[in-house]
Amino acid sequence: MKIVHCPLFLLATIAIFHISAQGSTPPRTVLEDSPSLPLPSAARDFLEAHNKARAEVGVQPLNWSQQLAFATSRLVRYQRINNACQFANLTAGKYGANQLWARGSAVTPRVAVEDWVKQKQFYNHSNNSCLPNHRCGVYTQVVWKNSTSLGCAQATCVKEKTSLTICFYDPPGNYVGESPYP
Repeated sequence: MKIVHCPLFLLATIAIFHISAQGSTPPRTVLEDSPSLPLPSAARDFLEAHNKARAEVGVQPLNWSQQLAFATSRLVRYQRINNACQFANLTAGKYGANQLWARGSAVTPRVAVEDWVKQKQFYNHSNNSCLPNHRCGVYTQVVWKNSTSLGCAQATCVKEKTSLTICFYDPPGNYVGESPYP
């Protein structure tokens, strides 16, 4: 399976397309915007995988946002219908974002997030940099300290044998020169 992902950089106009861990904080089990509704299993998987990575670096857990999930759902459906599950253009968005494109078979929510978190091995927190010839932007968006809300969705293009995963983060992260966590 070939996997490719793309982070959104708010202050840089770089689009990155390339191949791309249980914390002590209990997972959220309700929707941020509708606390009486239970969290769907895919949403729980996205959230738990994100919050595991965040707990490892001492960052507060994210909450699931139905508003962000709806926005990502609309976007991945559009990409499926109109663009064969290719990357979406996220440069004009108001949220932080990560994308993952896979050929061969669909990926689970956990696998998608774990794939983004693999970039941690290339990130040097002491000087807030990435090793030469590597990218760290999707990892730093996952653990961005100021982000509090998450919403994700996936689409599969059967004919093309591809899938697309997109997550939105609010407030956004990945500001040039700022460290993602303390």
